[in-house]
Amino acid sequence: MLKIPYGNTYIEFNEGSANVLTSSIDTLRSSGSGSDIVRRAMLRPIDSPRLSELARGKKNCVIIISDHTRPVPSRDIIPNMLRELRAGSPDIEVTLLVATGFHRLTSTAELEAKLGREIMDECRIVVHDCRDKDANVQIGILPSGAPLVIDRTAVDTDLLIAEGFIEPHFFAGFSGSRKSVLPGIASYKTIMYNHNGQFVNDSHSRTGNLCHNHVSEDMFAAAEMAHLAFVLNVVLNGKHEVIGSFAGDIHKAHEAGCEFVKSLAGVEPVECEIAITTNGGYPLDQNIYQAVKGMCSAEATLPEGGVIIDV
Repeated sequence: MLKIPYGNTYIEFNEGSANVLTSSIDTLRSSGSGSDIVRRAMLRPIDSPRLSELARGKKNCVIIISDHTRPVPSRDIIPNMLRELRAGSPDIEVTLLVATGFHRLTSTAELEAKLGREIMDECRIVVHDCRDKDANVQIGILPSGAPLVIDRTAVDTDLLIAEGFIEPHFFAGFSGSRKSVLPGIASYKTIMYNHNGQFVNDSHSRTGNLCHNHVSEDMFAAAEMAHLAFVLNVVLNGKHEVIGSFAGDIHKAHEAGCEFVKSLAGVEPVECEIAITTNGGYPLDQNIYQAVKGMCSAEATLPEGGVIIDV
């Protein structure tokens, strides 16, 4: 009996003679608590000084955090980031900027469920609104020619850092790192240009590919122009447990995390007429907007005219 993730539970499915494609990342067990794995990564950042060193002499810091549509374990990440920041600058003021991208605004209840009351009481929190013209400001032009307009909170800070997680992404290649800026805290016009049909339909805009990927290239450029100084990305298994953590430079730490995911997440396709797929359970399957991710995975196994059933 196969259990397919569905919301916060599962739907059982008698697979019979069906081919079941499951990557090893779903079954890999965590080597310790999520907080311990994150802490170890932060002690040895990749191609970057420690966060405590970056914080020295800084009066304030903005941490870009994920929103309600991502399973990023912020309770494991943010306390470690705060500890490191205050080791370098004890009085540093920290703002958490919620990277909603083009999603709806994250509610207070969702933030409390994600962060916990202690973190919410400790830090100022700003929820990015991509449609608020006054809250966003242009800081440059992207390689594609699009104006880069991002949240003013991220511009008016001494130090900009981000949390996130790395998984295969159906047109950006992989999530994580630079996506915290674009689309995370960008205006809707910048996001719409980056996610345009020509870019997304390009043969290089595919799962697991960053080479000549115009979508990703603009994202990295956006992160550089925003002066994103440090990232902490985690890798999660099928139970949303932390199995890997990569801290440091927005390019090198991301590259290391992507290689780790690539070694675990791939499976050989088996051609079929009907593919049953899932978006991975909550919070990834809470709306139709996100459902395209599961559909794109299933598409790789089907001929023209095949059928996808998305749970």
